[in-house]
Parts: sequence; structure tokens; C-alpha cells
Amino acid sequence: MARPERRPRVLLLTGSPLDGPEGCGVRLAADVLGALPDMDFVWFTQGPRRRQAPPERGRPVRVLSRGRGPHASDRVQSALAGAVFAHRVDLVHAFLNIGRAFPAFSSLRPLLLGGRPVVHTVPAVTDTHSLRRARPLGTTVALSESMARRLRAADFGDVRVVPPMVRLDEWPYLPRPEGFPAVLFAGHHDPHGGAEIAIDAAAVAHGEGARFRLVLAMRGRPGQDPEALDEALRERAGAAGLPDVDVRGHVDDMHALLASVRVLLFPPPRLGGSADIPLTVLQALASGRPSILSDLPQFADFGHAVLRAPAGDARRTGQQLAWLLDQPRSWDMLAERGRALVEDHFGPERFAARYAALYRELLA
Repeated sequence: MARPERRPRVLLLTGSPLDGPEGCGVRLAADVLGALPDMDFVWFTQGPRRRQAPPERGRPVRVLSRGRGPHASDRVQSALAGAVFAHRVDLVHAFLNIGRAFPAFSSLRPLLLGGRPVVHTVPAVTDTHSLRRARPLGTTVALSESMARRLRAADFGDVRVVPPMVRLDEWPYLPRPEGFPAVLFAGHHDPHGGAEIAIDAAAVAHGEGARFRLVLAMRGRPGQDPEALDEALRERAGAAGLPDVDVRGHVDDMHALLASVRVLLFPPPRLGGSADIPLTVLQALASGRPSILSDLPQFADFGHAVLRAPAGDARRTGQQLAWLLDQPRSWDMLAERGRALVEDHFGPERFAARYAALYRELLA
């Protein structure tokens, strides 16, 4: 009886455990894990306590985790564990932002990752100066064409584009919610994260007669004081004359929140530490929630499926919000276009096919 053929073994190298605090890199790694059943994956799990149920596939490698983060200790342990297991697998797939620590890691690539082929998916560039000093780990994957151009200009050589995915069955198209409209901003407490512009834009829309509740779903980062930052946003909203503002912390049930809102407002002047294509934007579009975005290069390919305003222009953003809330037919049209965009460009089949082809190429 013939022995079954051994499946290729792939290390998913992430900055924090797959069952720990969810960030874009962890989300992308989990999506790859689920999309490619023909691979034997090795991935990091947190201990001694888990924040969420671990994936059921592959081989978990435990690292100690503080449970909130990712923290520097998580990244160091992941790097050390990755250096050990990189020599025991056929392919390394890294999901790492290009930030301040990345140039040093990339310079140690031969020592840490050995001679195995490497795929490096870049969720975000969080520090432009680091990009100038970084070296490619192997074949680089960008989430958008605009990011691919930046990476190629920084001498990253072979750069492919694989947009992130949304599970269409998990994010079904929803009807317009009834009752008093709510407008959602979801993001981080970053200096240019967009929350302040969202408040200013909402104040412009309110001044033009639009009536709605502004919901700010805010996520803190390590070292921040989320309660103080939330209170600062409430004070800004009060000073701007907004009568109905709900500032929340991290939202566990984003499905329910998106079902309750009518519009997603996402107007950061630049993405900074956020993902190149924020997952919340894709989830909102999949759910049939028209979105008003900053006119950033990452969103150029969204075409007429969204409304875009000049980055940092609160007045124009607010005017678009007031118009959209007053135009139910345009709302319906944008809701349908947004869902179609996600189905055509961000579905799981396309995501799986592109990564499967890249794996076959590098493992050949």
C-alpha cells in the first residue's frame, strides 16, 4: 500500500498568536490557514490563557502572551520560535508590518529564517523611514496596488498583490435599518486615525440639517489610556455641537453593530498604523453599508462603490454625509455596488487561488 504524499509544511510567522489579540496580520494568517487545506501549517498559540478558541487545523506552537497587545515580548518570542521552526518547514509565510523593528529583523533574515523560501504579506507600513532601511524577506505580497508601488520603489523587487478576503457567508447583505439613523466610525486612537475628522464632518452634516447618531467604535493600542482618549472625543463632539454621540471601546460583535448603522464614515488623512485596506471597510461594504472614505490611493480601485472626500477635508466629508442620509435611492445604489465590489474583488475563492498559486510556484 502506497504511503500518502507528505503535505508541504508552512510556518505562519505572525507578531502575536493566532488565538490572541486580533490584528490585521493575525486575521490574514488565519484566513490563509483556512483557505489552503492542502498545506500542513505551523502557527503560534498563546499561553497560559487563551483569549479565543484556537484554529482547529495545523500544529500550534505555544508562546507566552500577556493577552493584550501585541506586545514586544510577543514579537520577540515569535521571532525566536520562528527561527527554530523555519528550519523545519518547506516555506515560511510572514505576516509582519514594516515598522521600526522590521529593518533589524530583515537584516537578520538569513540567520533567523535560513534558506527556506519566504512569502511576506505586508499588512501595513507603520513607519515610512523604516521602509527605506528595510530589506525584502522574499516574495512580498501587498494588499493593494498602491502599496505594491511603494514597496517596489523601496527596492523590494518581486511584489505581488493579493487583496484581503471577506467571508461572504459570514457577512451577508443586510437591509437598510429602520428608525433613527446611526453613522459609524471604527478605528484606533491614533494621531491621524480619523476620529477627530469624523466628529468635525458629522458636525458639518448636522449643521446642514442631517439628524443622526454618531457611533465611534474605538480600539486602543498598548501604552494608551483608552478611557481618557474616549473622553477627549466626547468633549470634542460636545464642543462641535453634536447632540447625539456614542463613544465605545472595542466592539466584540461587529455584525450587530453594522446591522444597526446606516453609513460607515472613515475619513483618516492617512492610514498610519492601520491596515492598508481596513477590514472594517470591507465588512461594511459586504453588509450593504454605504461608506464615505478618504480619497487615499488604497481606495482608488473601489471606484463608484463608495463616496470619497479629499483626505483631511471635514467640510466636504460632512456635506457628502448629509447628502447620502437624504438620498434613499442613492443609498440603495451604493449599498448594492459595495456588496458587488466585495464579491468580485475580495471573496474567499480569489484569495485562496492567488495564495495557492504563489505557494506552488515557490515550492516547486
